[in-house]
Formats: sequence, C-alpha cells, structure tokens
Amino acid sequence: MKTRLQFEVVALTVALVVSLPVFAEAEPPAGTLAATLEIFVFPAEGQAPGQQSKDEVECYDWATANTGSDPFQLLKDIAESEEQTEQAKADAKQTGQGRGAAGAIRGAAAGALIGEIANDDASEGAALGAAVGLVGGRRSGRIARSQAVQQAEQQEQASQEVSAEQIENFKKAMTVCLEAKDYMVKY
Repeated sequence: MKTRLQFEVVALTVALVVSLPVFAEAEPPAGTLAATLEIFVFPAEGQAPGQQSKDEVECYDWATANTGSDPFQLLKDIAESEEQTEQAKADAKQTGQGRGAAGAIRGAAAGALIGEIANDDASEGAALGAAVGLVGGRRSGRIARSQAVQQAEQQEQASQEVSAEQIENFKKAMTVCLEAKDYMVKY
C-alpha cells in the first residue's frame, strides 16, 4: 500500500519529467528524484531521461520497501524532532525555578531550630539558615536546568544519528537498484 507521501513524490516526479526539455541521450535530467535525494545518477547505457525518471521511481519504491525507511518522511521527522528539542530546551530553562526560595524557607526553618537550641535566638539562626538555603537552592536549580538541557540535546543527537543511518541505508539500497539497471551512481 502506497503512502500519501509516496504518491506525492511519484506525482512530483512525473510532473518534473513532463515539464523537462528533451535532453541528449547521455545527459541525466536535472531535478530528478535521485537528485532531490543527493544521489547522482548517470545513464551508463544512454537511457533516456524519461526512462531514468521511471527507473528512479521504481528504485525509490524498492528501496523504501526493503529498508522500511522513506527519506522524505525521515527528513520531516528530523525537522519535527529539532522543534521538539528546542521546546524541551525552553522548558528545561524553567526547571529548578523557585528552588532558591524553597531552599531559603527550608534553611530558615532549620536555622531557627538550630539557633533556638544553640543560643536561644531563633531569628539569627533563621536568617543565617535562609541565606545558606537560598544559595544552595539556586545552585541546585542551575544544576537541574543544565542537566535538563543536556539531556534534551543528547536525545536530539541520538535521534539525528539514527535518522542519518536510515537515510544512508536507503541511499545504499536505491544505489544498488539503479546500478542493477545499468546506471552509474554516487551519493
């Protein structure tokens, strides 16, 4: 079953082929499906531009079926993933907000208790505890933000590596198919 994207790619390719001027037998048409994927195809046996476009579409379909990857969908997924990563980074910058105030409250409570026990002056202990708690809370907030941003970046990098590998495998499969149809192929 063809996906909507595959149908659109085929329709685009047909439209390109119909609108292309007639080329010399050995010159590959510009704007072909393979060229869009940064795969360079030369008709080693003098295949006509129309035949080359037809062969590219067949090899595209074959490579998609055999790798389970559609490079156009992968590129769309990469763009969406980048947007999600940017949103995650923005959200991560909010991580740890309020930790300074929370630390100050906890510090003040602990300081008041210790100040009361140590020298019967809860207010002095609370002030000192609040200052220590504020500094500690802010520091833990910065660490949490940094870790959240780093985690988002690592997830994005891993996602891009997987997608790049899938695109590479697709290009290998399409190359094999085109070479079997007597084209010289480089990507």
